[in-house]
Amino acid sequence: MATTDDGFISNNSNLMNLGQYGQTLEGYRDTLNQSILALAPESWQPLLTSILPTHWQEWLLPLMGAPFFLLFLAEWFYQSKRGSGDAFNWRRAATNFSLGGSYLSFELIIQALIVLPICLWLYQYRLFTIEVTWLTAIPIFIAVEFCYYWFHRSSHRINWFWSAHVVHHSDDQMNLSTAMRQSLLYSVTGWWLFFVPLMLLGVHPVWVFFFYALDLIYQFFIHTETVGKFPKWVEYIFDTPSNHRAHHGTNGDYIDQNYGGVIIIFDRWFGTYVEEDQVNNPVIYGAVGEASHDNIFSLIFSVFYRMWQRFFRTRGLKNKLKVLFNPPGTV
Repeated sequence: MATTDDGFISNNSNLMNLGQYGQTLEGYRDTLNQSILALAPESWQPLLTSILPTHWQEWLLPLMGAPFFLLFLAEWFYQSKRGSGDAFNWRRAATNFSLGGSYLSFELIIQALIVLPICLWLYQYRLFTIEVTWLTAIPIFIAVEFCYYWFHRSSHRINWFWSAHVVHHSDDQMNLSTAMRQSLLYSVTGWWLFFVPLMLLGVHPVWVFFFYALDLIYQFFIHTETVGKFPKWVEYIFDTPSNHRAHHGTNGDYIDQNYGGVIIIFDRWFGTYVEEDQVNNPVIYGAVGEASHDNIFSLIFSVFYRMWQRFFRTRGLKNKLKVLFNPPGTV
């Protein structure tokens, strides 16, 4: 068994690293990268070469943009036929997909230039080397989901992380395009820090980001009112559209609940689960204290700017740190 320059384990049991799967996927990556470079002006090519993914896993989430848009159009068509098209309009859809596009583009750049190099450096000091195989893939994914739970919970309970996450919650409607309402500030606030423990344990950073991308892809499908409730056992285990609608509620019972991405078990364990009550407590979507609008620049930067404004106006280091790390609305 040998380790390659980028830290991958050369072993036939590796999940889609070597063999026909890995070779095929790496071939697709090379074709895609070369196609982009061929279309770009020659002066841009050195920069693009440094940004474009060096592993096929990194292309997974960016390539989902077009399928997501088509699925959103299908949802809009279906809901309109049912007479439930009030939650859809072109301006909001354009806002949400523009935010999603800026988020994905910025993530691609920052991950290539800053985040991945840092994580690969940290990976050198791992305790073990945990290979990704067909047997370990599910446990690793559950571990990624556990890290995601704490990242998501912190994004609601700590001002610093909320300043990025608030963008996602600022939509007062709920449809598949809401999943794309994301902030490019996530890389600035450091979402990846919550996944570093897995890398130090021995999971390669590229695989951690791959499973995180799978987690986010799943979550696209739970931003909808098209689906009601699933059977009780499904609702008990998974983050379903019903469970996630409650998460987006500004109703008192729903605020800061249901942080899970794919599974809802950690919410049940840590006391942050609430069931959606469509009859007695229908969800009111939005972010408490924030208007729902379509000014993209303001959506991304307004809360982040106000946080720093309070930081510099506040006296004393302890009070300044409270501005950054206390729960939203408490400072």
